[in-house]
Amino acid sequence: MSKIIISCAITGSIHTPSMSPYLPVTGAEIATQAIEAAKAGATILHLHARDPETGRPSADPAHWAGFLPVIKAGCDAVVNMTTGGSAVMTLDQRLAGPKTFAPEMCSLNMGTMNFALYPLAARIKDWKHEWEKPFLEGTDDLVFKNTPRDIAHVLAEMGTRGARFEFECYDMSHLYMLKHFVDRGAVSGPLYIQFVFGVLGGMAADPDMLVLLKRTADRLFGDAYLFSVLAAGRQQIPMASMAAAMGGHVRVGLEDNLYLSKGVLAQSNAQQVHQIRGIVEGMGRTVATPAEARALLALKGAHEVTF
Repeated sequence: MSKIIISCAITGSIHTPSMSPYLPVTGAEIATQAIEAAKAGATILHLHARDPETGRPSADPAHWAGFLPVIKAGCDAVVNMTTGGSAVMTLDQRLAGPKTFAPEMCSLNMGTMNFALYPLAARIKDWKHEWEKPFLEGTDDLVFKNTPRDIAHVLAEMGTRGARFEFECYDMSHLYMLKHFVDRGAVSGPLYIQFVFGVLGGMAADPDMLVLLKRTADRLFGDAYLFSVLAAGRQQIPMASMAAAMGGHVRVGLEDNLYLSKGVLAQSNAQQVHQIRGIVEGMGRTVATPAEARALLALKGAHEVTF
C-alpha cells in the first residue's frame, strides 16, 4: 500500500490547560513535544501558539517565535501553522503568525460553522485559569467565521508566501466550497484534505459519513487529492484507523484528544504517534518521511520558511 502521512496536532484551542497536565503550553513545552512526536514518526506537525503566562490561545508572533526555530533545529518534520487559531480571533490576528513565518503548510477552514465546546465545561471540576470556564460556556453562542471572502484572503496571503494548505472540512458542504475555489483557479493540486469529525457543529465521528466524504471527494477532485482524518475525542484512533485502511492519511495529537485509552491520559503527543504508527504499520502501510511528504504535497521546503 502507499506511504502514509502521520500528522500530529501538538496543542490547540479546543482543550484548556485544566483538562490535562500534559498539554503543552509554554514555548519550551510545545517545542519539546513537537520534536518528540517527530522522532516517534510524525511527518507533519500541526501547530497553534499559546500565551505561556495564561494558557490562552495566542496569535502573537512573539509566542510563535518561542518554539518555531527550536522545532526547525530539532527535527525535519513539516511545520503546518494554523490559520484557524481560535474562533474568537479576528482573521488578521489568525494570520499574524503565518504571515510572519511563511511556513511550508497552513491549515485552512473551509466554512463558517457553530463551534460548540460548552459540553466540555461540565467535565472540569478544578480550573487552572480564570478565562477557561467562561470561554467554554460561552461557546453555545459562538460562530466560527470562515466566509468565502475570508478563505480567498487566506489563499492570497499565504499563497504568495509559497504555503500549501491543509483544507479542513468539518462538513460535506466544505468539500463543495473547496471545489468552488478550485474552479475559480485559486487552488491547484495536489490537494490535502483533512476530514474533521467530532466537533459539535460539524460532523459526528460516523464511519458512514467518512465513506460518503471519500466518494464525494473522488467525484469532485478525481486523483488530484489526498485525504486525512482527524476525530476529536475517543473516536480519534478508530476513525484514523479506518482512514488508513481506506488508503488515506491520519492525524492524532493532544489538540484533538487528551487520552491514550479510556480514562488514561496521554502523557505526550509522541505516545499517540507511537500508538497510531503501530496500527498503520500493522496494516502494511509505511510511514512517509518528511522528504516523501514534501514530494507528495509539492511543498516548497524548509529552507524557504522565515523562522
